[in-house]
Amino acid sequence: FCKGHTVGVFQFESSGMQDSLKQLQPQNIGDLIAMNALYRPGPMQNIPEFVNRRHGRTPITYAHPKLEPILKETYGIIVYQEQVMRVASELAGFKMSEADELRRAMGKKIRSKMEMMKSYFIEGAVKNGLSERDAIEIYDLIEKFAEYGFNKSHAAGYSIVAYQTAYLKAHYPAEFMAASLTSEANDTDRVVILIEECRRMGLEVLPPDVNSSDSRFKVENGKIRYGLKAVKNVGDKPIASILEARNDKGKFSNIFDFCSRVDLRLVNKKVIESLIKAGAMDSLEGNRAQLFAAIDTAAHFAQRMAAQLAAGQTSIFATNPETKKLDAPALPDVQEWSQKEKLQFEKEMLGFYFSGHPLSQYSFVLKLFSCHPLRSILDKEKNSSVKVGAMITRVQKHTDRKKRQMAFLTVEDLTMSGEVIVFADTYEKYKNVLEEDKLVFIKGKAATDEDGNVPKIICDRIVPFEQIWHQSTGRLHIEIDANKMSREKIFMLRNLLAQSRGSIPVYLTVRTPKNGSYVLRSKTVFTQLTPDLATELAELVGENNIFVE
Repeated sequence: FCKGHTVGVFQFESSGMQDSLKQLQPQNIGDLIAMNALYRPGPMQNIPEFVNRRHGRTPITYAHPKLEPILKETYGIIVYQEQVMRVASELAGFKMSEADELRRAMGKKIRSKMEMMKSYFIEGAVKNGLSERDAIEIYDLIEKFAEYGFNKSHAAGYSIVAYQTAYLKAHYPAEFMAASLTSEANDTDRVVILIEECRRMGLEVLPPDVNSSDSRFKVENGKIRYGLKAVKNVGDKPIASILEARNDKGKFSNIFDFCSRVDLRLVNKKVIESLIKAGAMDSLEGNRAQLFAAIDTAAHFAQRMAAQLAAGQTSIFATNPETKKLDAPALPDVQEWSQKEKLQFEKEMLGFYFSGHPLSQYSFVLKLFSCHPLRSILDKEKNSSVKVGAMITRVQKHTDRKKRQMAFLTVEDLTMSGEVIVFADTYEKYKNVLEEDKLVFIKGKAATDEDGNVPKIICDRIVPFEQIWHQSTGRLHIEIDANKMSREKIFMLRNLLAQSRGSIPVYLTVRTPKNGSYVLRSKTVFTQLTPDLATELAELVGENNIFVE
């Protein structure tokens, strides 16, 4: 369920529930229930001590021996509201109704009630054999906790569900993720997050398809087939009509066949447009542009077919009279959409780029300029320097405390989405390039959100993709394998660098089988990196062996 190793006394620095569980290494449902209750403001500060006691690194102690039966299951630490009530009942003689009244007073911070019940508590505890000092100490202890305490029964319910879903995700990943996607099908943002998680898990997600998809996401040969319900503008009734037609007479062959078999009162033009844009009709004859241009013609064809069938007539022009069907028109001769148009339409209908990404064509450039994938920032130390190549998908402008303009950017790369914070001074320098769909390089400091799930960057510098070749600085690193580089290739490498002189120093890392690697810096060769030079260098030594630091 949760793997982790701890050496020495646990020093807790929370970056999320996952970190806490890894440190705890839960062995039973009770451990999960306790962590669920502790991971909240207030009790959270007890997590390090709880973990250390759980693993025997620090001794288990009790403020009073009479607390041991009540707090033994949580290693002497108050974790649940029920424990507060048992302390009041068993140590101070409160009725359970009175103990619950005490819990509510503490939780709502009703001072007058708490002071009154404190005197009752101390009086009852003293009658039960405790000293007044111990009674006051115990009351102060539970008072501090009860402000933030959690109900054990609730924590148990949440923990059992968490354990069950974790088990399913571990042992039936495709089925679990398909069910999760279906449950969130109406929330595009959540679907995008879950699709990213599928890809992280190595699960292939197949596109929506009118010939294969159901309303829900489903497992198809170990892969997840996209559900039609998650396509924008496609509701339950149109999906029901599509599935009924498909189940009745099999898969659709072309858009004319599709329109003649579904109920066009439900599967209207907007629905068909959305299906085409989402790529859900790619299994039909023709490309997306042709299908889109043929919608009206296909609808008219379907109406003529329906009228003919209603009249019981056969066209004298039909090539196959036995079918009693009109011949379908030819698809329009139109140019296919560009890759950029396809991706934009996919994002419009699905909430993300499904069949590719605008940055895919720049993967070499991203590697060349030593960019960090956004996902890798989740593992970076706070304030460490990072550089990412990403596309701006959203710009939210704000005013800071000094009434200066700043911005929050949503960006995405080939791995996931993240947030970039552009403070006022930086915003003033780069405000003209902060546009949606703009491809940029961003340099800054790493940060993450409270749960550690969203990478964040405090921006220092922004460079548009098209300007990176002119604004690149630093060092050009070239790695070569001594066994694979002939003297001729060495001369070719030197000539390439000499043809594009500039100010960037060149560092040559030579890998040898006997002596390992060593780095050489040229004192005479300084270059200016250009797309042509980078391409030629990549062809000579391999694109993974050159980068700019």
